[in-house]
Amino acid sequence: MLGKIIAISTVTAGIILIIMLQMTNPSTVGPLGLLAVFFLLYVVLLGATTELLWIGSRLIQIVGRRFTSKRPPGRLSLKRAYYFSTVLALGPTMALAMLSIGSFGIYEMLLITVFLLVACLYVSKRSSH
Repeated sequence: MLGKIIAISTVTAGIILIIMLQMTNPSTVGPLGLLAVFFLLYVVLLGATTELLWIGSRLIQIVGRRFTSKRPPGRLSLKRAYYFSTVLALGPTMALAMLSIGSFGIYEMLLITVFLLVACLYVSKRSSH
């Protein structure tokens, strides 16, 4: 069920985002429209990142079983991949938002990276069972 919700929301957000980018102008859409664009971009990135993590963990599991014999790596569940994706999808969205206001440099990139590392560590500790 979670997979269907993620897939439907990603496709819907992608379609709405494409329509908004084709039919509006950033100077006329206003602050609420810009917020909607960043939110829709986040939802699209969230779905794509979830899918990449989930499929990537399966590939790592397959390759890991060939090279390790004692403890092969396990597969990441869809729920846990979604948890990590909620954090990881925020990184490019924050970077694009900062780039759009003209204040994106090395320092800001470092801060976003540190934020993502701390948030992934938090998700890892909270979701490990």
